Amino acid sequence: MIDWLRRLRRPPDPIPAELWRDTRAAVPWVAALDPDRDARLALLAARFLHEKTITPIGELELDAARRCTLAALCCLPLLEFGEAGLRGWSQLIVYPDAFRVNRSHVDAAGVLHEWEDELIGESWDAGPLILSWADIEADCADPRAGFCVAAHEMAHKLDVLDGAMDGTPPLPGPWQRGWARDFQAAFEAFVADVDAGRETAIDPYAAEAEEEFFAVATEYHFSDPATLRGAMPKVAAHLARFYGPSPFE
Repeated sequence: MIDWLRRLRRPPDPIPAELWRDTRAAVPWVAALDPDRDARLALLAARFLHEKTITPIGELELDAARRCTLAALCCLPLLEFGEAGLRGWSQLIVYPDAFRVNRSHVDAAGVLHEWEDELIGESWDAGPLILSWADIEADCADPRAGFCVAAHEMAHKLDVLDGAMDGTPPLPGPWQRGWARDFQAAFEAFVADVDAGRETAIDPYAAEAEEEFFAVATEYHFSDPATLRGAMPKVAAHLARFYGPSPFE
């Protein structure tokens, strides 16, 4: 245990300049950063690679370039929050493609329901973060389409840092109250639109729960900030303050 703690506390080795240059070329969000934020992200990604175990599943192979891409994408939402956003978990699991998980639920009548979900990402409260490599590649190929699965799942990791997965990450008191008020109002209005069958500018999946609303809005902040700002200006303003400006502004 002592050796493990010492390893975590040791400053991580910097990412080699050539590897980071390749990462910028491969990840449009990184390429769009100004020099100061690029340098901050490189330090965060180095910390990520130092602390996290990255486990490929099946025949997927993750060389240094792919691992650095994953680290950069996962750390993008931490540019303002900092490395404290990496607390509480230790493993990134990467599937080659979308993966299936078994679900179960006991309803109010005591009936057990079981089904399978196909996912491209998942974040366990105190466990690993799970991503699909195929969807990471798809996001990088079309970075302005409103999707960024790594940012979505990292939003969940930030959300739960205050002990509750409820769409509100840890924030100073007055800001947290304003965030909760504005997000709840926007979420309720959005759910009403989805339930009424009205077309929405934002992916309807955001109506699933408050935490999914936050995570989907995070994706739009990074990949389509103009749409988010037009649909939900108060939510967009909070996210711009929390994450810093979108690379695509």
